[in-house]
Amino acid sequence: MPAPWYQWDGEDLVLTVHIQPKASRDALDGTYGERLKIRITAPPVDGKANKHLAHFLARLFGVPPRQVQLLSGESGRAKRIRIQQPRILPAEIKNPSYD
Repeated sequence: MPAPWYQWDGEDLVLTVHIQPKASRDALDGTYGERLKIRITAPPVDGKANKHLAHFLARLFGVPPRQVQLLSGESGRAKRIRIQQPRILPAEIKNPSYD
């Protein structure tokens, strides 16, 4: 059974995430309720965190940042993100073990 924080939409992957800005490092960090928790080092100021998040996810999934689209949650910690045609699937997506 897939984890509740991701779903496939054709060839695109849609993630439901909880962001922790101003972290000591960028990382996937388990779950927060039914959302994937992601730590990022950028502060939540002037869109810096969203831009940093897009670049972090682009590196993880092997796509250019323009293929990472924020669907909802521009100013909050809860976000929905579309990754268009990911080339790489992190282990957390292939075999989710987060509870």
